[in-house]
Amino acid sequence: MDHRAVDQAERINSSKSPVLEYCGGAVSPEMEPPKLLWVKENLQESWSMVFRWMDLSDWLSYRATGDDTRSLCTTVCKWTYLGHAHMQHVNDNNSRDMEACGWDDDFWEEIGLGDLVEGHHAKIGRSVAFPGHPLGSGLTPTAAKELGLVPGIAVGTSLIDAHAGGVGVIESVLPSETEEHDKEAICNRMVLVCGTSTCHMAVSQKKLFIPGVWGPFWSAMVPEYWLTEGGQSATGALLDHIIESHAASTLLANRAASQDISVFELLNKMLETMRVEQNLSFVAALTEDVHVLPDFHGNRSPIADPKAKGVIYGLTLDTSEKQLALLYLAAVQGIAYGTRHIVEHCNANGHKINTLLACGGLSKNSIFMQEHADIIGCPIILPRESESVLLGAAILGAVATRKYHNLREAMKAMNAPGEVIHPSKDPKVKKYHDAKYKIFRGLYEQQLSYRSMIAEALS
Repeated sequence: MDHRAVDQAERINSSKSPVLEYCGGAVSPEMEPPKLLWVKENLQESWSMVFRWMDLSDWLSYRATGDDTRSLCTTVCKWTYLGHAHMQHVNDNNSRDMEACGWDDDFWEEIGLGDLVEGHHAKIGRSVAFPGHPLGSGLTPTAAKELGLVPGIAVGTSLIDAHAGGVGVIESVLPSETEEHDKEAICNRMVLVCGTSTCHMAVSQKKLFIPGVWGPFWSAMVPEYWLTEGGQSATGALLDHIIESHAASTLLANRAASQDISVFELLNKMLETMRVEQNLSFVAALTEDVHVLPDFHGNRSPIADPKAKGVIYGLTLDTSEKQLALLYLAAVQGIAYGTRHIVEHCNANGHKINTLLACGGLSKNSIFMQEHADIIGCPIILPRESESVLLGAAILGAVATRKYHNLREAMKAMNAPGEVIHPSKDPKVKKYHDAKYKIFRGLYEQQLSYRSMIAEALS
């Protein structure tokens, strides 16, 4: 959620470097090159002192093993590393690491970070490996002592947290869909990793260039597949903001505590009560007068506009708990319309997504999940193991120990489906959400128009 580097991202994108094609056409201020440029320009003393620049997941594996081999996941998804430079290594199971041959030195020079090329990219990664490759000699004695474990335990090359969630859930499908010979079946799925923000993961056998959506990233999550990564910068964080900034927030929190349930459970119960009181056939209809554009922290995809702002349409002087419940529901719907926009945009550019899988904190919220199913029109599979990010990490360890030959084999063995949420069959629900989705799309178009008017007035 760190958006300090918006200006740096804009300057980097003006370079028109070929590497930008592999991150949706433009770097996001959430990626490493603009963040690094911001540090160099604003914290020069720190910049001059730094020995290594690392993503958190690479730091953890380095801290555990002393091996500075980076992950194809982190470097490709966040650092503009071109993972497909390693296509010839895909079957090299004995290779613990590989020389980093996917950096574009011209890109780093052009954006003003040429010093990161020095020493064969020593500060950003001299070698990379596929997720799950064993690092060093396993857990070092120092790390083992600190963790209360045994030295030498295998440690696999890392995944970014959301991507670990993808590995932990994407094969959580019904047995009829898991034929070994069908390499295309996995390409019909999208994983929603729903937490503070939401990541939308889909894979394909061919590389698909989708404007405003990160990727295509080769082998960044599932080996030998190209990853498409959509996202919303604030989802759980947005719901928290909507609730905590409302006048009824304290009263609601106290009421939830007295019932020993979460605020979200209380709001969901309130919405069902309001539906019954108003004699409505479905909960979503409560928000007929309230519409939310959820871009309070910019739009990560598919519009890729970090300057986008949130919109709440339909405010009144009402400060009651019921009004908060409506705002909350409208925000949930706005987030789901954003996901529908991503799914439709991906499908319009070559994907064939017809099934969603979800994990993360928000996937445990029944209304959040049902609204997504109804709005997108796809079934949503929840995994049997609710902590899918941890399962993804465990899968990396299992591959590193050679218990499984590769990540795909481990995923098929360790993923399992749980509850399936189906979209409503009521045609009124679809008609209602189609109308609200048009309003949702219009809110951003109006914002662009107003932004242009103001820019002209201030010029």
